[in-house]
Amino acid sequence: MRLLAALLLALPLPAMAQTYADADAGVLRWLDKLTGETADIELVLGQEAQSGRLTIRLDACRYPADNPASDAEAHLTITDRGVEKPVFDGWMVASSPALSALDHPRYDVWVLRCVTPALPAPVDGPATSEGDGQ
Repeated sequence: MRLLAALLLALPLPAMAQTYADADAGVLRWLDKLTGETADIELVLGQEAQSGRLTIRLDACRYPADNPASDAEAHLTITDRGVEKPVFDGWMVASSPALSALDHPRYDVWVLRCVTPALPAPVDGPATSEGDGQ
């Protein structure tokens, strides 16, 4: 019986799935490779921004619930003026922009972060007055 229990404990356990929280907004970076111009764009869900010939829409933004400052994922729909179908329609991951990247000869767009609830300010120790001789 002990041998069976030891064998069961030695078996690898399935990885815990990471839970994500949805954000109401996200921050993206846009680059015009021809001119070198860049801009950071903050969008709320469903909002569109015009950058050069591109129209960028943020469809969703999520982040790890246990670590809001960690890796963000955003679903974007990007269209190019004069092109019928979207030039990008999918998820981008902030830490791995090349994993699912916009394939455009002139522009790059990538996710920086989701806009998350403000984290509480750190609590400092007791204040000491300057010049009190200590």
